[in-house]
This record gives sequence, C-alpha cells and structure tokens, in this order.
Amino acid sequence: MRAIVRQNKHILLQLALLFFVANGWAQTVHPRTKTNIKKKPVPALAKPAVQGSQQLKEFLQLLAQANATFTFPKGFKEIPATNNEDFSFDYAMEMPGKGFEVWFQVKSQKENWVSYERSQNDKRGPLANPDSLYVDMGKAHAIAFTGDNNYFIRYMPQNVLDRYNADAGKSYLLNLLDLPATKHYKYALMITLLRSHTGIILMVCFANEKDPEFFKNIDKASNSLKFKM
Repeated sequence: MRAIVRQNKHILLQLALLFFVANGWAQTVHPRTKTNIKKKPVPALAKPAVQGSQQLKEFLQLLAQANATFTFPKGFKEIPATNNEDFSFDYAMEMPGKGFEVWFQVKSQKENWVSYERSQNDKRGPLANPDSLYVDMGKAHAIAFTGDNNYFIRYMPQNVLDRYNADAGKSYLLNLLDLPATKHYKYALMITLLRSHTGIILMVCFANEKDPEFFKNIDKASNSLKFKM
C-alpha cells in the first residue's frame, strides 16, 4: 500500500514538474512567436494642416491664398496683432527682451485681378491695375505711422526680390509718431512685396534704436516668409 502511495506521489511530482517546465517554455517562446506574426497596418491619423494658435492658423490661410509661405523664426514669440481703426494687421511677433517686434499684413490679388480683367470691356473704363496697390498700401501706412512724409524709400534690388520670389518691392525707413498703438517705438522699417497677379505682403519691424542689432533682427524676421515659386 505504501509502495503504491509513493509511486502515485512520484507520478504527481513528475506531472507537476512537466507542467512548470512546459509553462515556462511557453512564456519564453510566446513573445518570439508574436514577432513572426505580421501585424495589420494601422492607418495613420491625418495630421492637422495647421498647428498653433488661432491667429497663426488664420495667418497661414491668408498666406496660402496669396501663394506665400511662413516659417516661424527662432527667438521670436507670437503676440496679438494690432487690429483697430488706425492699424489693421494679420499677425505679429516679438523678440522677448530685445525691444523688437514685427507686424504682418497679407493681401491676395487673385479676386482683384478677376475684377480687373472683367472691367476691360466696361464702358465706364477699366479698374486700376491691381499690381499698383502695393505702392498705395506702402504710402498710406508710411503716412499713418509718421504723420507726414518723414520717411526714406528704397526700391528692392533684384537679388533681394529673388530671395522672396517677388516681382517688385520697396522698403521704408520710418521715424514714428509717439503713439500708444505702436507702443511708443521710435523707428520702423517697413517692407512691401508684390507677386504680380498673386499677392502683396507688408511687414513692419519696430525698434527704439537704429543700430546693427536692429537690422540683424530684421533679417531674421524677413527670412521667415516668401512667395512660392
């Protein structure tokens, strides 16, 4: 009887040992077998076309309509764009602690050109050429910022226009009025860029000193956008 009990215990111990060995092997082999199983591709989630603030999204949409692009430059921070009865801009940013900020305004010319072409056969006469609008915009803003004709104008040289993929452009060095709307900045460099039949970009850079740092910061800001080829 005792021999039978001992034999049964021996059998149970062998079965238990076999169970643990088999279970341990399954746990170590199972992850390997998983790697051999081809996973079904998970469809990638569509990324938003535009990321960032609502102001940036709307600005990028305006740029797209004008066939232009914008890459946010390093060292800058977005700020609310000025939009009142005196000045209306679409986007703005600053260099924190540097006393330097930039305002942007963008206009698509596509609808204006459609209206212009339709007006060619109008008995009342054609509309003004839309591509001349960038000149009027620059002059109007320069007077609004300075209060008079206290500014210096330069036409953009061809190598600079090529950098922006623009067809025409001007720069205005402004001595600003002391205004709360412009945060009492003393000086500004305004740039107007035209892509014929396509769009206009106006950019104003503000500072209190006309030193090398001012023009260095302007270069950083102005390189952030251009027209598409």
